[in-house]
Amino acid sequence: MRLEIDATHPAPRKIAQAVEVVQKGGVICYPTDTVYGLGCDIFQKKAIDRVYAIKRMPRDKPVAFVCPDLGDIARYAVVDDRSYRLMRRLLPGPYTFILPATREVPKVLMMKRKTVGIRVPHHEVALALVRELGHPIVSTSASREDEQLNDPADIAQAYRKDVDLILDAGWGGLDPSTIVDLTGSEPEVKREGAGPTEGLL
Repeated sequence: MRLEIDATHPAPRKIAQAVEVVQKGGVICYPTDTVYGLGCDIFQKKAIDRVYAIKRMPRDKPVAFVCPDLGDIARYAVVDDRSYRLMRRLLPGPYTFILPATREVPKVLMMKRKTVGIRVPHHEVALALVRELGHPIVSTSASREDEQLNDPADIAQAYRKDVDLILDAGWGGLDPSTIVDLTGSEPEVKREGAGPTEGLL
């Protein structure tokens, strides 16, 4: 199902509808401040398995997840003062930060080094979803065979048989988030994307 939603003032009933799908173990396609993402409840392993199958991703490829704010990040990641200052300056925004994971993070979402990728996108729909749900949702790009899709019509065509709901907030971006690893002695840019890297390190 494809549901049109306002990008800046999403209707609460439409957010509630999407959250109900997620709570029942469904997979949704939703907008972020960078690209459209595929998402599900981080605590439902079968739903995460579906995301991997839909994307045809190897199981050792990590997926990130969306938190509503900096305060929520501390539940799922170990955040030192340096990392907190950097994230406070850049979030919400087009970045994914790799941090040491806490025990709250399901093992299926951890990389081998027991780290986790976390996003706080500058997009009201994505943030409204996780606020209403009460915990994070998975974040991985809605791409097909390495082609990034940004037209909701194309996304609907590509994923209509795979996902339970598509939240259509208009055209999305083509550049994914910039990935910054904060687990070492200095921040390290792992992927350059929509988030500027000048003055980051």
